[in-house]
Amino acid sequence: MIWILFLAIAGVIVFAGSKLAFYGDVLAEKTGMGRTWMGLVLVAATTSLPELFTGIGAVTVFSLPDIALGDILGACMLNLLIISLLDVVGGKIPIVAKASRGHLLSIGFGSIMMGVLGIGFATRQHFPPIGWVGWYTLALFLLYPLSMRLVFLYERRRLRVEAKEVAEELLYSLISLRSAIRRYALYALVVIGAAIYLPRLGERIAAQSGLGQSFVGSLFIAITTTLPELVVSLSAARLGAVDLALGNLFGSVLFNLFILALDDLLFTRGPLLSAVDSTHMLSILAVLLMNAILVVSLTYQALRKKFVLAWDTLGILMVYLATIYFHFSLR
Repeated sequence: MIWILFLAIAGVIVFAGSKLAFYGDVLAEKTGMGRTWMGLVLVAATTSLPELFTGIGAVTVFSLPDIALGDILGACMLNLLIISLLDVVGGKIPIVAKASRGHLLSIGFGSIMMGVLGIGFATRQHFPPIGWVGWYTLALFLLYPLSMRLVFLYERRRLRVEAKEVAEELLYSLISLRSAIRRYALYALVVIGAAIYLPRLGERIAAQSGLGQSFVGSLFIAITTTLPELVVSLSAARLGAVDLALGNLFGSVLFNLFILALDDLLFTRGPLLSAVDSTHMLSILAVLLMNAILVVSLTYQALRKKFVLAWDTLGILMVYLATIYFHFSLR
C-alpha cells in the first residue's frame, strides 16, 4: 500500500510540475523576460518546488535531516543524470555538442557551491555554528544570487556581441496574464501539498524496507521530486531547445543548493550537516565528478557518438550508478 501511495504522489508531482513549467513559460512570454533566462531561473525554480517543500517539511514538521539532505543531493545527481537520458533520445550528435558553452558558467558556480558544502561537511565538527546554522549556509545564500547575476550579465553581453536578438514567436496569445498567474498558483499549491507529505512517506519506506533514510532520500524521494525537471527537459529537447533543457537542469542544481541553505536555516536544532549521516559525502563528490565531466565535454564538444550514449553521458551514468551502489552498501 505504501508503494501505491508513493507512485500516486509521484504521478501528482509529474502532472502538476509539468503544468507549472508550462505556465511558467507563459509568464515568461507575457512578462517579456525571455525563455532562455527563464530556463535558468523561473523554470528551474518552478520544477524545484518539490525539493523546496519536501525539504521544508522534512526539517520543520518531521525533523528528518537525512531525508532533506538526501533529497537535495540525490536531486542534484539526478538532474545531471537526465542529461544522459536526453543524449539517448537526441540522435547521432551528442546532446552536449548542441549546447552553448555559456553553460560552463552555471556548472562552475554549481561546483563552487558544492565544494563549499563539501568543506562544510568535512569540517562540521571543528567550527562553531553562527547562531544555529553553519558558515556554509551563509556562503550558499550569497553565491546563489551572485551566480544568477553573473549568468544574466554574461547572456546579455553575449547577445550584444552577436549583435542580434532572436525574435520569439508568441505562442500563448490566447492566454491572459491573469489566467496564467492564477493557474500557476493553483498547480504550485498541488505540488506543495504532495511534496510536503513525501518526507513522512520516505521515513515509512526506510523503516519498512530497512534501507535507511540516507539511501531512501538519495534515491526514491530524489527521483520523485526530480520528475518535473525530467518532464520539462525532455519536452524542451524534443522541440530542439537544448539550451533551455540544460539551463533548466543546471539551474535546478544551483537552486537546490540554495534550498539546502534554507533548510539549514529552518532546522533550529543546530547545523544541518552536523545531524546527518556521513555517507552523504559520496553524493557531494559524485556531483563534483559529474560537473568535471561536463566541463571537459562542453570545452571539447565531440561531434559524433559511436554508441547510444556519448562518452560524457556514459561517464555521468556510471558515476551515478556507482554512487547509488556505495550508498546501498554503506546504508
